[in-house]
Amino acid sequence: MHSAPDREWANALRRGDFKRAWEISDHSLREYCASGADKHIGPRHFQRIWRGEDLHDKRVLVRCYHGLGDTIQFIRFAKRLRQIARKVIVWGQPELLAMLRRVEGVDETLPLHDGTPEIAFDVDIEVMELAHALNATSPDISGRVPYLSSACSSTVPSRLSTRRPSPPPSIGLVWDVGNWDKRRCVPPQMLSHLAAEEVRLFSLQQGPACAMAGAIPAKDIAEPDIETLGATIMKLDLIVTVDTMVAHLADALGAPVWTMLHADCDWRWPLRGRETPWYPTMKLFHQQTAGDWTDVIKEIVQELRRRPR
Repeated sequence: MHSAPDREWANALRRGDFKRAWEISDHSLREYCASGADKHIGPRHFQRIWRGEDLHDKRVLVRCYHGLGDTIQFIRFAKRLRQIARKVIVWGQPELLAMLRRVEGVDETLPLHDGTPEIAFDVDIEVMELAHALNATSPDISGRVPYLSSACSSTVPSRLSTRRPSPPPSIGLVWDVGNWDKRRCVPPQMLSHLAAEEVRLFSLQQGPACAMAGAIPAKDIAEPDIETLGATIMKLDLIVTVDTMVAHLADALGAPVWTMLHADCDWRWPLRGRETPWYPTMKLFHQQTAGDWTDVIKEIVQELRRRPR
Protein backbone atom coordinates (compact mmCIF):
# COMPACT_ATOMS: atom_id res chain seq x y z
CA MET A 1 0.00 0.00 0.00
CA HIS A 2 1.27 3.44 -0.91
CA SER A 3 0.91 6.29 1.58
CA ALA A 4 -1.24 9.35 0.86
CA PRO A 5 1.84 11.55 0.21
CA ASP A 6 3.19 8.94 -2.19
CA ARG A 7 -0.09 8.90 -4.10
CA GLU A 8 -0.24 12.68 -4.18
CA TRP A 9 3.36 12.80 -5.44
CA ALA A 10 2.60 10.29 -8.19
CA ASN A 11 -0.55 12.14 -9.23
CA ALA A 12 1.33 15.44 -9.35
CA LEU A 13 3.91 13.94 -11.69
CA ARG A 14 1.25 12.32 -13.85
CA ARG A 15 -0.47 15.65 -14.43
CA GLY A 16 2.84 17.47 -14.99
CA ASP A 17 2.67 19.52 -11.77
CA PHE A 18 6.37 19.22 -11.05
CA LYS A 19 6.42 22.12 -8.58
CA ARG A 20 3.93 20.29 -6.36
CA ALA A 21 5.82 17.00 -6.72
CA TRP A 22 9.06 18.58 -5.50
CA GLU A 23 7.25 20.24 -2.56
CA ILE A 24 6.10 16.79 -1.48
CA SER A 25 9.61 15.45 -2.05
CA ASP A 26 11.07 18.25 0.11
CA HIS A 27 8.76 17.36 2.98
CA SER A 28 9.54 13.65 2.64
CA LEU A 29 13.27 14.37 2.53
CA ARG A 30 13.15 16.44 5.74
CA GLU A 31 11.32 13.62 7.53
CA TYR A 32 13.75 11.01 6.22
CA CYS A 33 16.83 12.98 7.25
CA ALA A 34 15.33 13.64 10.69
CA SER A 35 14.95 9.89 11.20
CA GLY A 36 18.74 9.51 11.10
CA ALA A 37 18.56 6.62 8.62
CA ASP A 38 21.87 5.80 6.95
CA LYS A 39 21.66 6.44 3.23
CA HIS A 40 23.59 3.31 2.24
CA ILE A 41 21.65 0.81 4.39
CA GLY A 42 19.12 -1.59 2.87
CA PRO A 43 18.40 -2.57 -0.74
CA ARG A 44 19.81 -0.09 -3.23
CA HIS A 45 16.45 0.30 -4.92
CA PHE A 46 15.05 1.89 -1.75
CA GLN A 47 18.05 3.94 -0.66
CA ARG A 48 17.71 7.73 -0.36
CA ILE A 49 21.12 9.04 -1.36
CA TRP A 50 20.78 12.81 -1.70
CA ARG A 51 20.13 14.56 1.61
CA GLY A 52 19.64 18.05 0.29
CA GLU A 53 23.36 18.84 0.07
CA ASP A 54 24.41 21.79 -2.07
CA LEU A 55 25.60 20.62 -5.50
CA HIS A 56 27.21 23.89 -6.58
CA ASP A 57 30.91 23.68 -7.43
CA LYS A 58 31.05 20.08 -6.16
CA ARG A 59 32.35 16.83 -7.58
CA VAL A 60 29.02 15.02 -7.85
CA LEU A 61 28.79 11.23 -8.04
CA VAL A 62 25.59 10.14 -9.77
CA ARG A 63 24.67 6.61 -8.67
CA CYS A 64 22.48 4.60 -11.05
CA TYR A 65 20.85 2.10 -8.71
CA HIS A 66 17.54 1.51 -10.48
CA GLY A 67 16.62 -0.03 -13.84
CA LEU A 68 18.20 0.69 -17.21
CA GLY A 69 15.12 2.61 -18.31
CA ASP A 70 15.26 4.77 -15.17
CA THR A 71 18.89 5.66 -15.87
CA ILE A 72 18.09 6.53 -19.49
CA GLN A 73 15.11 8.67 -18.47
CA PHE A 74 16.91 10.71 -15.81
CA ILE A 75 20.40 11.04 -17.28
CA ARG A 76 18.97 13.92 -19.32
CA PHE A 77 19.60 16.07 -16.22
CA ALA A 78 23.38 15.61 -16.40
CA LYS A 79 23.68 18.69 -18.60
CA ARG A 80 21.73 20.84 -16.14
CA LEU A 81 23.70 19.39 -13.22
CA ARG A 82 27.01 20.19 -14.92
CA GLN A 83 25.98 23.84 -15.20
CA ILE A 84 26.30 24.13 -11.41
CA ALA A 85 28.66 21.27 -10.47
CA ARG A 86 32.43 21.27 -10.86
CA LYS A 87 32.42 17.68 -12.12
CA VAL A 88 29.78 15.05 -12.90
CA ILE A 89 30.78 11.42 -12.40
CA VAL A 90 28.29 8.71 -13.38
CA TRP A 91 28.51 5.34 -11.62
CA GLY A 92 26.29 3.44 -14.02
CA GLN A 93 25.25 0.06 -15.30
CA PRO A 94 28.09 -1.41 -17.39
CA GLU A 95 25.83 -2.09 -20.37
CA LEU A 96 24.94 1.62 -20.61
CA LEU A 97 28.37 3.15 -20.03
CA ALA A 98 29.29 3.57 -23.71
CA MET A 99 26.23 5.74 -24.22
CA LEU A 100 26.37 7.49 -20.85
CA ARG A 101 29.89 8.77 -21.40
CA ARG A 102 28.68 10.67 -24.49
CA VAL A 103 25.82 12.41 -22.66
CA GLU A 104 26.35 16.16 -22.48
CA GLY A 105 27.39 17.16 -18.95
CA VAL A 106 28.99 13.83 -18.03
CA ASP A 107 32.70 14.21 -17.26
CA GLU A 108 33.54 10.65 -16.24
CA THR A 109 31.89 7.24 -16.00
CA LEU A 110 32.70 4.07 -14.09
CA PRO A 111 30.90 0.71 -13.96
CA LEU A 112 28.46 0.09 -11.14
CA HIS A 113 29.38 -2.79 -8.83
CA ASP A 114 28.89 -3.92 -5.26
CA GLY A 115 30.78 -1.97 -2.62
CA THR A 116 31.97 1.60 -3.08
CA PRO A 117 33.26 3.43 -6.15
CA GLU A 118 37.01 3.89 -6.54
CA ILE A 119 36.89 7.62 -7.11
CA ALA A 120 36.92 10.82 -5.07
CA PHE A 121 33.73 12.89 -4.86
CA ASP A 122 32.20 15.58 -2.64
CA VAL A 123 28.51 14.66 -2.74
CA ASP A 124 26.51 11.77 -4.16
CA ILE A 125 23.00 11.47 -5.55
CA GLU A 126 20.91 8.76 -7.19
CA VAL A 127 20.15 9.47 -10.84
CA MET A 128 16.38 9.50 -10.20
CA GLU A 129 16.84 12.15 -7.50
CA LEU A 130 18.30 14.66 -9.98
CA ALA A 131 14.95 16.09 -11.08
CA HIS A 132 14.03 16.90 -7.47
CA ALA A 133 17.49 18.19 -6.52
CA LEU A 134 17.52 20.51 -9.53
CA ASN A 135 13.87 21.55 -9.07
CA ALA A 136 13.30 20.60 -12.68
CA THR A 137 10.53 22.44 -14.50
CA SER A 138 8.49 21.41 -17.53
CA PRO A 139 10.99 22.94 -19.98
CA ASP A 140 13.83 21.02 -18.29
CA ILE A 141 11.91 17.76 -18.49
CA SER A 142 10.56 18.14 -22.00
CA GLY A 143 13.90 19.24 -23.38
CA ARG A 144 15.28 18.30 -26.72
CA VAL A 145 15.97 14.81 -27.94
CA PRO A 146 18.17 13.10 -28.75
CA TYR A 147 20.28 13.26 -25.62
CA LEU A 148 21.69 9.77 -26.19
CA SER A 149 23.62 8.61 -29.23
CA SER A 150 24.99 5.36 -30.58
CA ALA A 151 28.55 5.18 -31.86
CA CYS A 152 27.82 2.01 -33.81
CA SER A 153 28.33 2.03 -37.55
CA SER A 154 25.40 3.36 -39.52
CA THR A 155 25.47 0.10 -41.45
CA VAL A 156 22.98 -1.73 -39.26
CA PRO A 157 22.06 -5.30 -40.08
CA SER A 158 21.48 -6.23 -43.65
CA ARG A 159 18.44 -8.05 -42.22
CA LEU A 160 16.58 -4.74 -42.58
CA SER A 161 17.54 -4.27 -46.21
CA THR A 162 15.09 -4.68 -49.06
CA ARG A 163 15.32 -4.55 -52.82
CA ARG A 164 11.98 -2.82 -53.17
CA PRO A 165 12.32 0.87 -54.10
CA SER A 166 9.63 1.99 -51.62
CA PRO A 167 9.54 -0.52 -48.78
CA PRO A 168 6.62 -0.59 -46.33
CA PRO A 169 7.33 1.01 -42.94
CA SER A 170 9.48 -1.10 -40.65
CA ILE A 171 8.23 -1.53 -37.07
CA GLY A 172 10.23 -2.89 -34.14
CA LEU A 173 8.20 -4.70 -31.48
CA VAL A 174 8.68 -5.44 -27.77
CA TRP A 175 5.85 -7.20 -25.89
CA ASP A 176 7.33 -8.68 -22.72
CA VAL A 177 9.10 -7.26 -19.63
CA GLY A 178 10.49 -10.46 -18.13
CA ASN A 179 9.58 -10.97 -14.49
CA TRP A 180 8.97 -7.29 -13.69
CA ASP A 181 5.26 -6.37 -13.37
CA LYS A 182 3.62 -8.81 -15.76
CA ARG A 183 0.67 -6.43 -16.14
CA ARG A 184 2.87 -4.62 -18.66
CA CYS A 185 3.14 -7.63 -20.99
CA VAL A 186 1.07 -7.88 -24.17
CA PRO A 187 0.31 -11.35 -25.57
CA PRO A 188 2.38 -11.47 -28.77
CA GLN A 189 -0.49 -13.08 -30.69
CA MET A 190 -2.40 -9.79 -30.33
CA LEU A 191 0.33 -7.97 -32.24
CA SER A 192 -0.37 -10.24 -35.20
CA HIS A 193 -3.14 -7.75 -36.08
CA LEU A 194 -0.39 -5.35 -37.15
CA ALA A 195 0.78 -7.87 -39.74
CA ALA A 196 -2.43 -7.27 -41.70
CA GLU A 197 -1.28 -3.71 -42.36
CA GLU A 198 1.24 -2.77 -45.04
CA VAL A 199 4.21 -2.87 -42.69
CA ARG A 200 7.28 -4.99 -41.99
CA LEU A 201 7.46 -6.31 -38.44
CA PHE A 202 10.69 -6.94 -36.56
CA SER A 203 11.18 -8.33 -33.08
CA LEU A 204 13.45 -6.47 -30.65
CA GLN A 205 12.32 -8.75 -27.82
CA GLN A 206 14.97 -10.07 -25.44
CA GLY A 207 14.84 -13.12 -23.16
CA PRO A 208 12.76 -16.28 -23.44
CA ALA A 209 9.78 -14.35 -24.85
CA CYS A 210 11.71 -13.76 -28.08
CA ALA A 211 10.80 -17.34 -29.07
CA MET A 212 7.23 -16.07 -29.62
CA ALA A 213 8.21 -13.74 -32.48
CA GLY A 214 6.86 -16.30 -34.96
CA ALA A 215 3.38 -15.95 -33.47
CA ILE A 216 3.12 -12.36 -34.75
CA PRO A 217 4.99 -13.01 -37.16
CA ALA A 218 8.00 -10.74 -36.79
CA LYS A 219 11.59 -11.20 -37.91
CA ASP A 220 13.97 -11.47 -34.97
CA ILE A 221 16.60 -8.70 -35.02
CA ALA A 222 17.04 -8.40 -31.25
CA GLU A 223 20.41 -7.11 -30.07
CA PRO A 224 21.69 -7.79 -26.53
CA ASP A 225 24.30 -5.03 -26.82
CA ILE A 226 22.54 -1.73 -26.10
CA GLU A 227 24.81 0.31 -28.40
CA THR A 228 23.93 -1.98 -31.30
CA LEU A 229 20.30 -2.04 -30.25
CA GLY A 230 20.25 1.75 -30.37
CA ALA A 231 21.67 1.76 -33.88
CA THR A 232 19.11 -0.86 -34.93
CA ILE A 233 16.27 1.26 -33.52
CA MET A 234 17.44 4.20 -35.61
CA LYS A 235 17.15 2.07 -38.76
CA LEU A 236 13.48 1.34 -38.11
CA ASP A 237 10.58 3.65 -38.90
CA LEU A 238 8.72 3.08 -35.64
CA ILE A 239 9.00 1.24 -32.32
CA VAL A 240 5.88 -0.25 -30.70
CA THR A 241 6.68 -1.43 -27.20
CA VAL A 242 5.42 -2.11 -23.72
CA ASP A 243 6.66 -0.01 -20.80
CA THR A 244 10.27 -1.16 -20.69
CA MET A 245 13.82 0.04 -21.33
CA VAL A 246 13.37 0.07 -25.11
CA ALA A 247 10.66 2.75 -24.83
CA HIS A 248 13.06 5.07 -22.98
CA LEU A 249 16.00 4.25 -25.25
CA ALA A 250 14.07 4.88 -28.45
CA ASP A 251 12.87 8.35 -27.47
CA ALA A 252 16.17 9.33 -25.85
CA LEU A 253 17.68 8.61 -29.29
CA GLY A 254 14.97 10.70 -30.95
CA ALA A 255 13.17 7.78 -32.63
CA PRO A 256 9.37 7.56 -32.97
CA VAL A 257 7.98 5.18 -30.34
CA TRP A 258 4.47 4.10 -29.37
CA THR A 259 4.21 2.83 -25.80
CA MET A 260 1.47 0.46 -24.63
CA LEU A 261 0.45 1.04 -21.00
CA HIS A 262 -1.67 -1.01 -18.62
CA ALA A 263 -4.63 0.60 -16.85
CA ASP A 264 -2.73 1.46 -13.63
CA CYS A 265 0.41 2.66 -15.34
CA ASP A 266 3.58 3.86 -13.62
CA TRP A 267 3.79 7.35 -12.08
CA ARG A 268 5.91 8.67 -14.96
CA TRP A 269 3.06 8.37 -17.45
CA PRO A 270 -0.20 10.37 -17.49
CA LEU A 271 -3.32 8.26 -17.01
CA ARG A 272 -4.83 9.38 -20.31
CA GLY A 273 -3.92 11.09 -23.55
CA ARG A 274 -1.31 10.39 -26.18
CA GLU A 275 1.42 12.77 -24.99
CA THR A 276 4.00 12.72 -22.21
CA PRO A 277 6.18 15.68 -21.19
CA TRP A 278 9.14 13.32 -20.81
CA TYR A 279 9.45 12.24 -24.43
CA PRO A 280 8.46 14.38 -27.43
CA THR A 281 8.61 11.58 -30.03
CA MET A 282 6.49 9.15 -27.99
CA LYS A 283 2.77 8.36 -28.22
CA LEU A 284 0.97 6.60 -25.38
CA PHE A 285 -1.74 3.96 -25.72
CA HIS A 286 -3.63 3.18 -22.50
CA GLN A 287 -5.66 0.14 -21.53
CA GLN A 288 -9.29 1.10 -20.93
CA THR A 289 -9.98 -2.07 -18.92
CA ALA A 290 -7.34 -3.67 -16.71
CA GLY A 291 -5.84 -6.72 -18.39
CA ASP A 292 -7.53 -6.13 -21.75
CA TRP A 293 -5.26 -4.98 -24.57
CA THR A 294 -7.93 -5.18 -27.30
CA ASP A 295 -8.64 -1.45 -27.51
CA VAL A 296 -4.93 -0.62 -27.37
CA ILE A 297 -4.21 -2.80 -30.40
CA LYS A 298 -7.21 -1.37 -32.28
CA GLU A 299 -6.00 2.17 -31.61
CA ILE A 300 -2.50 1.31 -32.79
CA VAL A 301 -3.88 -0.16 -36.02
CA GLN A 302 -5.94 3.00 -36.56
CA GLU A 303 -2.89 5.21 -35.96
CA LEU A 304 -0.87 3.12 -38.41
CA ARG A 305 -3.47 3.70 -41.08
CA ARG A 306 -3.24 7.47 -40.49
CA ARG A 307 0.54 7.54 -40.85
CA PRO A 308 1.83 9.01 -44.12
CA ARG A 309 3.23 6.35 -46.46
